[in-house]
Amino acid sequence: MSTCDKSKLISISKTMLILGLVLYLSFIIFFGDSNCPSSELLSSFRLKRTPFSSQPNVAKSKSSTNINHLLFGLLGSQKAWHHRKSYIESWWRPNITKGYLLLDVPPQGDDLIPWSLNSPPYKISDDVPKLVNETKHVDATVLRLVHGIMEVFREGHEGVRWVVMGDDDSIFFVDNMVDILAQYDHTKYYYFGGHSEFILSNYWFSFNQAFGGAGIILSYPLAKALARDMMSCLKRYAYLNAADRTTMTCIADIGVNLSPLQGIHQIDLRGDLSGFLSSHPKSLLMSLHHFDMVDPIFPSMDRAQSIFHLQNAAQYDQSRMLQQTICHHRSKSWTFSVSWGYSAHIYEKIMPRSWIQRPIETFKPWQKSPNPPRYMFDVRSTSADPCEAPHVFFFKSVERTPRNEILTTYTRAWPRGIGTCLYAGNHSAEYVSEIHVYSPAIKRIQIDRCECCDIVHKDGSNKAEVKYRECKEDEIIA
Repeated sequence: MSTCDKSKLISISKTMLILGLVLYLSFIIFFGDSNCPSSELLSSFRLKRTPFSSQPNVAKSKSSTNINHLLFGLLGSQKAWHHRKSYIESWWRPNITKGYLLLDVPPQGDDLIPWSLNSPPYKISDDVPKLVNETKHVDATVLRLVHGIMEVFREGHEGVRWVVMGDDDSIFFVDNMVDILAQYDHTKYYYFGGHSEFILSNYWFSFNQAFGGAGIILSYPLAKALARDMMSCLKRYAYLNAADRTTMTCIADIGVNLSPLQGIHQIDLRGDLSGFLSSHPKSLLMSLHHFDMVDPIFPSMDRAQSIFHLQNAAQYDQSRMLQQTICHHRSKSWTFSVSWGYSAHIYEKIMPRSWIQRPIETFKPWQKSPNPPRYMFDVRSTSADPCEAPHVFFFKSVERTPRNEILTTYTRAWPRGIGTCLYAGNHSAEYVSEIHVYSPAIKRIQIDRCECCDIVHKDGSNKAEVKYRECKEDEIIA
């Protein structure tokens, strides 16, 4: 072999060696098993890669969000607290929940003094006349409510990720709130809340604002920025006479807009709320509000008793609270609809989920509205047709079974008394007085699809059983 041929061979060998090394490194870096040992050189290459995340908004933190990361600020009045404290005490967890109740004046009366250990600790709002004089604000109440955000934030609590503002009649479902917020990066700027159910309220104030009584949730960086700009913003918008709109406007100037959440409810409704609560949207229940403005939600109970009764179910499984599950008893042509922890309905006809999921308009709009639309959701009218009107049952009790299930029991509210649905075979459900619902004792946070269920009922029995399960791949609820 000539010298020239040897040189060519060496050159080709070097080239192939280099190419092989490049291919090897590329394979290790992009396809290598992270459990296999690698050199420091390869590790340095890996560190430079930006990992792909299917959930870019999830916080990259060493620990998941929990109740200790939430700071609550509740705005109330001494006068109203006498009858509203039971609303807050139904969900407040002493020595666990962090936060304050901001009162306008010090508490008075034997029912408030000494201060209940089951209530949030209270503070008195800052000197409102002084703040009005400084900002020239047109409405002292609005100023106090908005300024309260800063007053809560400035108290400072180690590890706070989210600031949750509410009223002294806000009913929060804290576990669900934690599970929802854990899906977001608390180091980013987030402004969460809910719209009004009454469409004109959104029109009058803004479709881009969170209604405060339902809960306004701010990530820590946003709360910090808002607190820093608070006095300037109150001066800038001294002419605004609505607190929630002022808060929205201040936040908008920071560069952040509302991200609405379906489970947050202002309850700008009046009267009988049962139709609304029996057809909750497919999202975790986070809050309810305005209980002074609606009828007690359970028969034979006052408002305070009703709230504690609802929270009793929530102690067992908040993730299913008010979640609507629908199934059919084909042999009887019955449709069962269960709003977990609140109510159950039996229809004497096979009804599709597309119809049942629409709330029955048992309630009235927040204010008189001459013409539709009145609500931010679809409704169906009440009916005296025995094929359309449900037999109504309300939540009675809850317990955990030895089979790791949760049993909720629902009892008949009243006789329906309108006859039988002849169209569907004349199968009356009037004799059913109790429904037992069995659900898995497992949280159900990701609810991309509702649960399904099966009915167990013996002819002539006054009791029916509903057993929850995941829906089959090709199952149609109709």
